Amino acid sequence: MYAQRQRITPFTPLTGALRALSMDAIQQAGSGHPGAPLGMAEIAETLWRRYLKHNPANPDWPDRDRFVLSNGHGSMLLYALLHLTGYDVSVEDIKNFRQFGARTPGHPEVGHTPGVETTTGPLGQGIANAVGFALAEKALAAEFNRPGHTVVDHYTYAFLGDGCLMEGVSHEACSLAGTLKLNKLIVFYDDNDISIDGHVDGWFTDDTSLRFESYGWQVIPLVNGHDAKDIEEALEAARTESASPTLICCQTVIGKGSPNKAGSHDCHGSPLGAEEIAATRAAIGWTHPPFEIPAEVYAAWDAKAKGATLETGWRQGFDAYKAAFPELASEFERRVIRRELPADWSQTVTRHIADCQRKAENIATRKASQNAIAALLPHLPELFGGSADLAASNLTFVKGSKGVTANTGGNYCYYGVREFGMTAIANGLALYGGLIPYTATFLVFSDYARNAIRMAALMKQRQIMVYTHDSIGLGEDGPTHQPVEQIPSLRLIPNLDVWRPCDATETAVAWAAGVERADGPTLLALSRQNLPTVTGAIDAASIKKGGYILSDAEKPQVALIATGSEVKLALDAQIALAAEGIAARVVSMPSTNVFDRQSAEYRAAVLGSHVRRVAIEAAHGDFWRKYVGLHGAVISIDTFGASAPAGKLFEHFGFTVENVVRAVKNRSV
Repeated sequence: MYAQRQRITPFTPLTGALRALSMDAIQQAGSGHPGAPLGMAEIAETLWRRYLKHNPANPDWPDRDRFVLSNGHGSMLLYALLHLTGYDVSVEDIKNFRQFGARTPGHPEVGHTPGVETTTGPLGQGIANAVGFALAEKALAAEFNRPGHTVVDHYTYAFLGDGCLMEGVSHEACSLAGTLKLNKLIVFYDDNDISIDGHVDGWFTDDTSLRFESYGWQVIPLVNGHDAKDIEEALEAARTESASPTLICCQTVIGKGSPNKAGSHDCHGSPLGAEEIAATRAAIGWTHPPFEIPAEVYAAWDAKAKGATLETGWRQGFDAYKAAFPELASEFERRVIRRELPADWSQTVTRHIADCQRKAENIATRKASQNAIAALLPHLPELFGGSADLAASNLTFVKGSKGVTANTGGNYCYYGVREFGMTAIANGLALYGGLIPYTATFLVFSDYARNAIRMAALMKQRQIMVYTHDSIGLGEDGPTHQPVEQIPSLRLIPNLDVWRPCDATETAVAWAAGVERADGPTLLALSRQNLPTVTGAIDAASIKKGGYILSDAEKPQVALIATGSEVKLALDAQIALAAEGIAARVVSMPSTNVFDRQSAEYRAAVLGSHVRRVAIEAAHGDFWRKYVGLHGAVISIDTFGASAPAGKLFEHFGFTVENVVRAVKNRSV
């Protein structure tokens, strides 16, 4: 097989530039992964110079092809492509690869480097993001395209390696992509038989072709990944496929061009070294010094003129579309190009919150969330929902929801039991633009999705995560389904806003905050059990601060801080304490993350500067020590739960008025 993979067309100056920039930048940085850039150079050159629809002068052109480097450790390949084709990535940026503050970090980061579509590195998530891009293209094409007027029509291309295929999230995402027949998704598999530990035949012997065929993909096997003609033929077949995504299996040699390290894990994650780089230069016929590219090579790679022509053609078509369908064009510009909320958004939210306050219903916050979706969706067409096979429990499907199928678009995705894949796909939807995705599962299963949650926060992407069954309050399903450590641990993820509302009004405010937050994800932890409305006529602006005084007392001696279902317990305890001559303030804190961003003066005014504090939450309690201090108390659950009716569990674990009163008295208030 190795001999077969050596059959290539001669090295060219175009692929030589990719290889040279990559190995020189990695060598100068003293770290990096040269194997993939050297091994995928011919694939990259064929795709980027001959097929990719993009405009380096405008990386955000809506109808560009999307490119995802799922094997993100090979980032220098992408940076070299961006530099050579004319993006705002200079040779100085290349020289500063992996350095502090550089535009060329160790793994690609969206929003950091022009032309990078998504942050990759955690293997498998890039291909899942790519599925999200393709799903967005399908949904928006169905919504906006009209006969004779096609404004959404492009491909999503992805590179991936053995590591991405070993990660389970790639199975979750690619299985769904096949079911939905996302034919605009074309994936190149860098089949080089190598990972960090060596030859993969000791731990990865899947028949990848059969695996993807079983998903419903078109599979093009045994493509010579170093032969431009083979790659072109595969691409042509992929682009004419109308019923399924395509996997192009490219047999390659990792580190191709390196005389002594090619085909070995020695070149996977370490610089080649000065001597081997010199030998590689000779082997590929590259005679130029480090970081020097001849003018004729730059000219051959430059994609700016072609990109400008492509974008101009699209814009002319969009002008005709705008004349024929002015309302649709205006909506496309708002959602996809400007990414603005509707003009009547503020009125919509105000109306829904007022409706919650007027009704004062005794409902679960998961039901209040469904009511919020139902109220917002008619006025927010970009809202795109989905659940990990739990819509009937998460209550995420409403009148107006339409599931995407293999043959139709829609605004809802039945993700199946794929929590990780769902969240990573939704990150792709958010990155694409024109859609605001919300996803759903039980809170305890956030652990399955955790790294994609983290990536949403890292990438500053708007995704609303509806996580229901938020505590032991779910009852009989028992400790396997009862989250204990999840809420406090999720609050520790930077840039993730976690909301645990206590009633319908707080839930409505949390939903509004999630939609309005354009620079990060929002997670809603919602109850299974019914909760009474306790906020009354509290101003929504107070709730939006994440923590506020819900019920005060004259000269309070203690502050009871609670979230979610425990807020009503705090209010009941306030009454019991008053009967014993102890004045208590009740603070509802639906979002500690948002509360912590308020001014020090506001936070001190809410919590009280000279009062003892008791926090109450049916979750692990260590998180609350920063609010109550060493002299305060935390009523929490620091063990796993049990299978029993919810009322019995709350009593057993100390979530009772009597226990709150006892905790207050024990603090010598």
